Amino acid sequence: MDWLETLVVVVHVVIAVALVGLVLIQQGKGADAGAAFGGGASQTVFGSQGSGSFLTRMTTFMAVIFFVTSFSLAIFAKQRAEVAGDAGIPVVQESSDIGAGAEQVPSIDDAAGSESEGGDVLPELE
Repeated sequence: MDWLETLVVVVHVVIAVALVGLVLIQQGKGADAGAAFGGGASQTVFGSQGSGSFLTRMTTFMAVIFFVTSFSLAIFAKQRAEVAGDAGIPVVQESSDIGAGAEQVPSIDDAAGSESEGGDVLPELE
């Protein structure tokens, strides 16, 4: 199971980088990014309709794979958390008896009284 999680993480990172690249390659609706690559010659690589539909389909495909890998990683993390809970790792539990806990913790006044006996006391702010 560990190798499957590693594979999903690697695919997730590769798809994330590919998505960033695909989004940066696409031209905006108002911008003419084709002029930066030599006019209309760059659009003939992707067919007569240009690169818009090809890049849009690839971005959609990559986004679906990214969401699937994200969901898979969330499931792996949940399973690891359940296994850690079953392994005997201590979990913090709240006490239902508030009065008993208050007796064990010294108050601020007690701490201030013990410090004044030591002689190293900070002056109070006004």
